This record gives sequence, C-alpha cells and structure tokens, in this order.
Amino acid sequence: MSKRNAQEAKTAARERLRAEREREAKRSKAKRQIVVGLSVVAVLAAAGGIGYAVVQSNKPGHWEAVKDEKLVKPANSSGTDGTTVVIGKATAKKTLVMYEDPRCPVCAQFEQTVGPTLKKDVDAGKYKVQFVGASFLDTNLPGEGSRNGLSALGAALNVSPEAFLEYKAALYSAKYHPEETDDKFKDDAYLIKVANTVDALKNNKKFQDDVKNGTFDKWALVMSEKFDADGKKYGFQGTPSLVMDGKKVTGSDGQSAPMTTAEFGTAIQKALTS
Repeated sequence: MSKRNAQEAKTAARERLRAEREREAKRSKAKRQIVVGLSVVAVLAAAGGIGYAVVQSNKPGHWEAVKDEKLVKPANSSGTDGTTVVIGKATAKKTLVMYEDPRCPVCAQFEQTVGPTLKKDVDAGKYKVQFVGASFLDTNLPGEGSRNGLSALGAALNVSPEAFLEYKAALYSAKYHPEETDDKFKDDAYLIKVANTVDALKNNKKFQDDVKNGTFDKWALVMSEKFDADGKKYGFQGTPSLVMDGKKVTGSDGQSAPMTTAEFGTAIQKALTS
C-alpha cells in the first residue's frame, strides 16, 4: 500500500470514529433528556399528589360542612328549629321527655323492655312523649351512626308520627340494633333496609331519597345540640334519660332511667301524681 493510500485509510478511519462518537453523544444526550423528563413528571406527580392530599385534609368533613347548610325541619315537628317532637293525644296533660342516642345499647334495651308499655300509655292518653335525640357516641367511639340515624329518624317523622315511632322501635330492636362499636347506622343502605320493615316506609321513595341525600342532617346536629344543653341542665350521665315536669324520672337507684316494666310503672305513676 502506498503512503497516499495508507494516509487516506487512516483519515477515513478517523472520520468513521468521529461520526460514531457524535452518534453516541447524541444517544447519550437523548437518554439524559428522557431521564430528566421522567424525573420532572415524577416530581410534578408527587407534588400534585401531596397538593391533593393537603387540599383534601384541609377540606371540612361531611358533618362539619353540614353545619353551614340550610336547616330543613321535618313535618310533624315544631319549635323554631323543628326540634320539638311531641307525640300523643292533645288531651294528655303531661309530657314525658325521652332522651336517646341511636347507637346506645342501653337505649335499645330500654326500648325492647319498656317501649311497649310506654307506647300503650301514650295511646291511652296517660301522657304525651317528647323525643330528643343525642349523638355523643359518635364522638366517644367515634363514628357517625348516631347522627346519621337521627337524620333518618327525621325522614321518618317527615312521613308521619306513627312511622317515626315504628321506625325508632325497629332501629332499637334486637334484630337490627348493632353493637355500639359497630357503626352500622352510618350506612344509608342499612337504615333503608330496617325502614323496609315499617309499612309506612317500605319502598317509600321520598323517605329513601331524604336518607340518601341527608335532607335532615343539619336537623340531626341541631337536635344533638338540644340534648347537650338539656344534659348540662339536668346532669345526665348518659342515655336513656327521662324528664317530666322538669324533674328526672329514674329507677330505684335514683339516677338512671327505669329499665324494667315494674320500675317504669312506679316511676311514671309518681311523676304523674306529683
């Protein structure tokens, strides 16, 4: 090979090497750009996720938001806020005020044991009964079944006083009342399932819509505030609690509500004649 050909071969080889280095440099640059781009996307996604989480954590919960909603009062209620729920004959001279929390197991026991006697007395016109709902167990346990249950009771009251009483009895029944730590009443579907055992509420679309839409959620909160205020006034230790003529109606211990039919009869007779 002549010197000229040898030189040309070396030049061509250097040119090929230079071209290969340029291609490799471009490939490396492209890879870096892809990696950087993906990293930016990942950072933005993470930032977006963090931002979303922050926004969500700063948003008020459902029941906090309900405080700012317009109050809807159920039919068959009275008073400025619709929290006066009195059922019974107009001729009855006295009213038994009954305080209950939907999740309360002692309230369930009271309803199952004394409830039938209380209803018989009201039907006979011996006295009227006023219902005041509580939701303190939602705070103590915690949960939202007490408030949601109260809201559903408001929807039942909106149908009729009879539907309200029958639905309340069903919610407190041995078949449907859950353990207090089992927040079943937070589930609208469960509340509707129980309501379908009550003739006036069975497949009642208006009632079901009110439960699903939380029509009486604000009312449930206002009702709970009434319980809190009365609880401080009378020094309630829990639920159920009974009051007539501004005095607590208690069992033999002088503190708690009467939990047997016999004790209830004695306590009510004393309250009616005092």
